[in-house]
Amino acid sequence: MKTYLRNALLFAASGLAFAWPFGDVTSQTGKVVPKLEPIAETRLLMEAIAHANFRGLERNLTKKEIDEQSWVFARGQALLIAETANLLMLRPPKNQGEAVWFERSMDLRKQAMLTAQEVAKKDVERSKASLRSLAASCNRCHQSFRVPIEIAPFQQPDAPPLRKVVHVEN
Repeated sequence: MKTYLRNALLFAASGLAFAWPFGDVTSQTGKVVPKLEPIAETRLLMEAIAHANFRGLERNLTKKEIDEQSWVFARGQALLIAETANLLMLRPPKNQGEAVWFERSMDLRKQAMLTAQEVAKKDVERSKASLRSLAASCNRCHQSFRVPIEIAPFQQPDAPPLRKVVHVEN
């Protein structure tokens, strides 16, 4: 009996060990419930998704003539910034700043969604005003978390700093 119990526990533990790294959990109803977990660094999200789409949206809004395709694309860029805010909520800081992190992320999402709504109306001046509000939301977060980057819409941006890429081999 002892051997049976020990083997059953070892079998159950080995099953947990194999299931754990994959992050998905099967609920009692048999449905797979994915475990949401951050993959990329926050800086990568901000530079590759949020900032790139902010600058692209800004370029679209400063064109002399904005064609239909540019309006659609600009709206998509604003929505991608809103989705970035959702991704930010998956990676709150591990310290007392969590509440502020969520507040700032939700504000970013709200401002980006409002920008997408203004862009959908194809009103250049209201879209630009909304983009300025979006930048203010970014800057409030940067100030809260001491990120030394200020988002200044409709100004010539400085070139991004070059970063040394370090490859870590497993």
